[in-house]
Amino acid sequence: MALAIETFILGDFQTNCFVLWDDADLTKTCWIVDCSYNPEPMLDFIEQRGFKPALCILTHCHCDHVAGLAKMRRRLGPVNILCHRAEKDFNEDPNLNLSVFIPPAVSAPPPDACLNGGEMLELGQFYFRIVPTPGHSPGGITLWCPEASVAIVGDTLFAGSMGRIDFPTSNRDDMHRTLHEVLLRLPDTTVIHPGHGAATTIGRERAMNSFLRPNAF
Repeated sequence: MALAIETFILGDFQTNCFVLWDDADLTKTCWIVDCSYNPEPMLDFIEQRGFKPALCILTHCHCDHVAGLAKMRRRLGPVNILCHRAEKDFNEDPNLNLSVFIPPAVSAPPPDACLNGGEMLELGQFYFRIVPTPGHSPGGITLWCPEASVAIVGDTLFAGSMGRIDFPTSNRDDMHRTLHEVLLRLPDTTVIHPGHGAATTIGRERAMNSFLRPNAF
């Protein structure tokens, strides 16, 4: 069994977007996780490998994670887009997805279905639990695969830092609960793939990240 994750650093905001697949799955099914500005390198990779995208799952719906969705659809066809229910209106609304503050305004395709958290989604032989991780945004989610020791955490936790909580729909208390009562309860060996910057592990962040001290914010 081999879960494969290819990272693409896209757009001016250097947003990490991902293609996931089960390397043992002959159907070549893959997922896309987030789709930022200038997604062409990721779309080229999918086409060149002959992958068949089943889902595009959004860790959250800020503009730098959704701006490439229309291009994705034009290139790859009607890939189903999923996000948390709390952000079902964000893609189409520049005020909610924050692009009103960093023109041009982004109005991306809306989700085809909404997640509530707690769902188990199957990719080949692997199961990912959808874990609500609000704070940076109200509908932030983490995709956690326990058997592969992997979590894709969006803009919640970074190597040595954490997501911003000064945006209009951010929530400081939610972020504190998410970090301490959700992410820090994952095993230390869990590799986390954040929305920006390098991958790290829960154990490393527990030991080194000053933002994870109980009274850091």
